[in-house]
Amino acid sequence: MPILTPWLMAIGLVLLYLASVINILKEYERGVIFRLGRLLPVPKGPGLILVFWPIDRMVRMSLRTIVLDVPPQDIITRDNVSVKVNAVLYFRVMDPTRAIVEVEDFMEATSQLAQTTLRSVLGQVDLDTLLAERDRVNSDLQGILDAHTDPWGVKVSMVEVKHVDLPQEMIRAIARQAEAEREKRAKIIHAEGEYLASAQLKEAATVLASEPVAVQLRYFQTLTEVASDRSSTIVFPLPIDLLKLWMGDQGPKAAE
Repeated sequence: MPILTPWLMAIGLVLLYLASVINILKEYERGVIFRLGRLLPVPKGPGLILVFWPIDRMVRMSLRTIVLDVPPQDIITRDNVSVKVNAVLYFRVMDPTRAIVEVEDFMEATSQLAQTTLRSVLGQVDLDTLLAERDRVNSDLQGILDAHTDPWGVKVSMVEVKHVDLPQEMIRAIARQAEAEREKRAKIIHAEGEYLASAQLKEAATVLASEPVAVQLRYFQTLTEVASDRSSTIVFPLPIDLLKLWMGDQGPKAAE
């Protein structure tokens, strides 16, 4: 037994070393291997891989999409309006080796780049563009960030400006502007309605003028509509033309 003890210890150490050598990477993970300090050109994984410590050193890298919340930034727009804007950034690592070798911390570098780019780009647009053309602003931010993070092996897939915090004075000014715009549209619509009504009245007057009896019939129809309300007394003039019409019909009979 005393003779077997060193062998058992040696076998146990070998098994422990083999257990430390064996590593399992998930489907979305890759292992960047440094062998004696030099980078292996191809990352390992997913699945079962062997890392021979202390010769090899492995850095795990996730390939899943990362959602980064850009904190609110104080921005002065091109028309000198002070606003606070925050955004959300979607990106993922496309080349694990460059994400490890080219930049010390790609997460921190991407976050700082997103903040400075947000201030720089939004400072070149006016407030109306920021509020009304959000898609174009997002596209510009995404293009700039993707071009700068490409050397790091990082792909920025989408940038969304999430919230624009306006000062209270500017909110009241925008509300007054919107109210004035609605009043202007209401006046224009009312004027267009008056114009169309006058055109229709002109056509109706032309039709009625072609036949005098039609005017009298229309007059009686209006009296009938007004007389339906019995709570009031109606005094209306009797047209002379109507009397002449009746007298003209009875005149020949009286002469006979």
